[in-house]
Amino acid sequence: MARSKNAAPQRAKTVGQLQAAGYEVLPVKAELRKNLIAKLIAGEALFPGVVGYDETVIPQVQNALLAGQDLILLGERGQAKSRILRSLTALLDEHTPVLADVDVPENPYQPISAQGKALIAEHGDDAPIHWMGRDERYGEKLATPDITIADLIGEVDPIKVAEGRYLSDDLTLHFGLVPRANRGIFAINELPDLTERIQVGLLNVLEERDVQIRGHKVRLNLDVFLAATANPEDYTNRGRIITPLKDRYGAQIRTHYPASIEQEITIMEQEATQLDTAGRRITVPDYMREILAEVTHAARRSPDVNQRSGVSVRASIANFEAVKANALRRALRLGEAEAAPRISDLPFIAPSLQGKLEFEAMEEGQEETIARRIVNAAVRTVFDRRFKVDDLEPVALAFSEGLVVETGEAAAAGQYAHILDQVEGLGDAVARIAGEAGAAHTAAAIEFILEGLHLNKLLNKRSLPGGAAFTA
Repeated sequence: MARSKNAAPQRAKTVGQLQAAGYEVLPVKAELRKNLIAKLIAGEALFPGVVGYDETVIPQVQNALLAGQDLILLGERGQAKSRILRSLTALLDEHTPVLADVDVPENPYQPISAQGKALIAEHGDDAPIHWMGRDERYGEKLATPDITIADLIGEVDPIKVAEGRYLSDDLTLHFGLVPRANRGIFAINELPDLTERIQVGLLNVLEERDVQIRGHKVRLNLDVFLAATANPEDYTNRGRIITPLKDRYGAQIRTHYPASIEQEITIMEQEATQLDTAGRRITVPDYMREILAEVTHAARRSPDVNQRSGVSVRASIANFEAVKANALRRALRLGEAEAAPRISDLPFIAPSLQGKLEFEAMEEGQEETIARRIVNAAVRTVFDRRFKVDDLEPVALAFSEGLVVETGEAAAAGQYAHILDQVEGLGDAVARIAGEAGAAHTAAAIEFILEGLHLNKLLNKRSLPGGAAFTA
């Protein structure tokens, strides 16, 4: 990042040395703006790892920062709202000077608390400073109904009173999270969950800059960039942001889920936990990746799923991890060096998928049926994208003489080789999507094609313990 004269030597240990070095302390919003401009000129990515927002959310966030506006990110769960806010620290200077040994991070030139002013009055230019890293300048709090004004703003410290200070002394105050985020960024997750009384207290900090703490009227000219997240459902139902507080935020930016399957897959692969595979090679066919992404997209369209709550991208990530885990379990159990997730592994995403969906009111026990319907819709969508059913009629006709093909998640990949000899035309179809990838991918491709033909009503499928049988 380009640095100005504000990249003054960190050798400065006192306020006087800092002044002698010509260091200029910028307000936080000006600092964010300066570093954003440098990144835009250099063509650097602002939010690495955030996918699908390049043309929508990110330009709006950039505009809010360039305008010096506090912001609210409004969106359903799993839309990278918290990640975006935490990434804002990259726009802070690597280090910034603050007064040492004070509770609130203070601009060395313009302290705002009684403690900071007393330090300058006592030591003058010899007042010590501390160089604060950018990660130390980010504070975050999940809003819950039990949060108090003392948590966010402050409270009289009984220990300081017991030490002999008068209640009228400002030095008896213990400041809360927002003042302690001075000279930095403070984010409140799920802002509507704050009670209205607490929101009023936050409003005073943002606008009037004075706070009532047990009768103390403390004027705190805080230098803080305030951000928040909110879920639209909470915004309108469970809680609400009081109008005066919402009015104080300069920008309200709507986030969204990945618009395309490709973006969903990118996030899924990027965020999935990479675990030790005990020497086994686990590779996921492209069409299986598409199916897992389509499952999430189908759930977001389903009338049986509560769309106000949303279907997080964490559903795609957890499902991706689940099918890889089942493929690894099979490889370990059968002693295979390589494994690939198959269609028969999809039932094992039920624990991860159902935990991410909020179903609409219905008869008890229907959740599994709905989840299965969503998965089947995703498989058929990907199959129809890859194949024309008419081209696979010879494969379906091969079953007309009474052929039965059994598959199963516990079957070894080698057991599928004879199926290619039994079913005319299947080998060519498998080669189209598996190529020369090996036995594990061949087994996965066979299951995918047979399942696609079943969902297109060209084959019957009968459930077996741990597997399925396909017939004419």
